[in-house]
Amino acid sequence: MPKNSKVVKRELDDEVIESVKDLLSNEDSSDDAFKKSELMVDDQEEKDVDVEEGSDVEDERPAWNSKLQYILAQVGFSVGLGNVWRFPYLCQKNGGGAYLVPYLILLLIIGIPLFFLELAVGQRIRRGSIGVWNYISPKLGGIGFASCVVCFFVALYYNVIIGWSLFYFSQSFQHPLPWDQCPLVKNASHTFVEPECEKSSATTYYWYREALNISSSLSESGGLNWKMTICLLAAWVMVCLAMIKGIQSSGKIMYFSSLFPYVVLLCFLIRGLLLNGSVDGIRHMFTPKLEIMLEPKVWREAATQVFFALGLGFGGVIAFSSYNKRDNNCHFDAVLVSFINFFTSVLATLVVFAVLGFKANIINEKCVTQNSEKILKLLKMGNLSQDMIPHHINFSSITAKDYNLVYDIIQKVKEEQFDSLGLKSCQIEDELDKAVQGTGLAFIAFTEAMTHFPASPFWSVMFFLMLVNLGLGSMFGTIEGIITPIVDTFKVRKEILTVICCLVAFFIGLIFVQRSGNYFVTMFDDYSATLPLLIVVILENIAVIRIYGIDKFMEDLKDMLGFSPNQYYYYMWKYVSPFVLLCLLVASIVQMGLSPPGYNAWIEDTAMEEFHSYPTWGMIVCISLMVLAILPVPIVFMVRRCNLIDDSSGSLASVSYKRGRIIKEPVNLEGDNTSLIHGKSPSEVPSPNFGKNIYRKQTGSPTLDTAPNGRYGIGYLMADMPDMPESDL
Repeated sequence: MPKNSKVVKRELDDEVIESVKDLLSNEDSSDDAFKKSELMVDDQEEKDVDVEEGSDVEDERPAWNSKLQYILAQVGFSVGLGNVWRFPYLCQKNGGGAYLVPYLILLLIIGIPLFFLELAVGQRIRRGSIGVWNYISPKLGGIGFASCVVCFFVALYYNVIIGWSLFYFSQSFQHPLPWDQCPLVKNASHTFVEPECEKSSATTYYWYREALNISSSLSESGGLNWKMTICLLAAWVMVCLAMIKGIQSSGKIMYFSSLFPYVVLLCFLIRGLLLNGSVDGIRHMFTPKLEIMLEPKVWREAATQVFFALGLGFGGVIAFSSYNKRDNNCHFDAVLVSFINFFTSVLATLVVFAVLGFKANIINEKCVTQNSEKILKLLKMGNLSQDMIPHHINFSSITAKDYNLVYDIIQKVKEEQFDSLGLKSCQIEDELDKAVQGTGLAFIAFTEAMTHFPASPFWSVMFFLMLVNLGLGSMFGTIEGIITPIVDTFKVRKEILTVICCLVAFFIGLIFVQRSGNYFVTMFDDYSATLPLLIVVILENIAVIRIYGIDKFMEDLKDMLGFSPNQYYYYMWKYVSPFVLLCLLVASIVQMGLSPPGYNAWIEDTAMEEFHSYPTWGMIVCISLMVLAILPVPIVFMVRRCNLIDDSSGSLASVSYKRGRIIKEPVNLEGDNTSLIHGKSPSEVPSPNFGKNIYRKQTGSPTLDTAPNGRYGIGYLMADMPDMPESDL
């Protein structure tokens, strides 16, 4: 590029497109700004004129106020409810501390490399998910639309969970907490405990009956639950107000929504460690069961958790990264956010099992007391001999250790008659082995434990406010994954689109606040995202590595970062990650096929959950969710392949403005001439011939069948694409 003291060097790959018609009209008006940036063509040599500082070509895309704000946004998006109620469950279920080994290995193999890839393409191309993949290959533009559809499906039910948390938060400002005791029912003659509550527990009853007022099956809608409808509306209003100005409004909220959960988790950890039995829970959690680690199921579940914990495929990562400067160190961001996410999961696991250890200790004490009373009755009745009871045992203040001693003695002496005595072992490990996840952990197990805390309303307020903030952080990224690509592609006003999106989502979301709504949440959670997102990320990997070109991508990274990324990423992206993703996809399909499609329905009469298979229409909905989510990929491919949409902008050619130089592009060239780009002399450049379409091709890129509107170039934008916004290139 020529040196000039009056101009500033700009990046050559930042393009803005303007029609020749506008260019000529500006030339006629002798506009000074235009003269500073007009194309200079000389018979002897090619002159590329840099764009001066303050030119209208300056990029107008919004940007983060600070690096901290951006990191908090990515952390808020990736760290969500799954870190609190999914990771601890998987850790407990799959070998305790041993589960961390496959999780860390898979984090290094697919988590960090793919997270780095999404950050890099968003920062490099500076668009949402639709624009990014359309830029790389118009035939793969459906990847971005598929991401938007999945984001919309997830947002529908994810905000319902925030609504549930808001309901519990609003009910926490009272002492005692409303789920502390079973309610009493009065009739004409006497007062008695609610039978459904007596058969289950106070927290279980409150969740299913008071909060959800749940029906007994998916087919029995039962009408709207007005309390949850109001909470859902409040949740969508919060999301809408936070997102209406894009990152300018949501970015500021991130300081609170991303940091507050860590304050709460640390407070809960400190408080939990001071509770009786918390150490038992943590010890049980991290006692490694190495034999379980070798099972394929453990690795599949670890890979799935890594995949979803980082928000891969949703488009939120790409959207947030697209507001960065091009020289931002996205490699550092990828490693930092990934490990923050991992350590947050470990911190949440410590908190959960410290509290569950306390809860298990309380339940175990009740078990010991009740069974000690049974032993005393058996002694009085003569069913047991006093001689078998050790002399130091005092049943009025018996410890769990002493009870277990007596239990073992009775079991040995009364071996044949032992089962008829009805005694329980009362082992704290048995209670801790009861794996609980999801809403069962947050709204039943954890709430029950908090009722035994001193100042329980305070801790309840803190806990559910934390859940709300964790949910909102993820919702901001999810909605950004919808709004940003649509605004970039279709040039609509962000404020109007945000309001419309939130309104539509609220009205569709009313199906989740029916009395049967919890079953629909389960359906969407199981079928709307898992397989579609895996397919999306596999296609993302193929698009960048095979179509864009791994070598060119590594060069782009070197240009952006100022250094060459480790070759480790080259081999991960090209070989290892695609293979692992394909294995995960196959394993997920097999698992889905082996697991009977259904849901756990709450039966009021028995006060227990009962597995129900989906009705025929329910199966159709499940299949439709998966098909609709991935359908944009083949549709866009066929539209581009068959040239069903004419992307030409008329008979005039286009001028591609690059930040640093402006290039008038000849059209209808013979072959794939890139002489202007590669700096050939003017004598080698064919005369311009204005036509309908121009397209460029990057040297060395794979040969693909192309639509007339463009070639699959790398680093060079198709100049004849009106849907590519000027401000983003």
